[in-house]
Amino acid sequence: MKKEKFHIEYVFDKISKRSLWNHITTPPGLSSWFADSVDIDGNTYVFSWDKLKETANVVYLKPDVCIRYRWEDDDENVYFEFRVNTVELTGDVTLEITDFAEPSEKMDSISLWESQVEELKRTLGV
Repeated sequence: MKKEKFHIEYVFDKISKRSLWNHITTPPGLSSWFADSVDIDGNTYVFSWDKLKETANVVYLKPDVCIRYRWEDDDENVYFEFRVNTVELTGDVTLEITDFAEPSEKMDSISLWESQVEELKRTLGV
């Protein structure tokens, strides 16, 4: 079945864009909320959870703004992306996540992202 794209956005008040950026792009940052451990070799990230390892490649990067990862075994049009923005009116920082899921798994994927982002907020002290 074909995967569908979805977007979710989270508001982070009282954190810097730099801190959020480091949490979505560096091994220490990602391993604090997204995976148990993360290793990088060039544009290849290896994410580990218990005994499971998944490899993703960075397919797009705009420093301090956007990073797009593609799982090694996914179709070339499927990816997950983190985009950091600032709300002009309030100065709050937002994290926009773009991901893909099969229609029957979309709500589960959103729930997983919500729990992961709660962990991210906790590690950021929000």
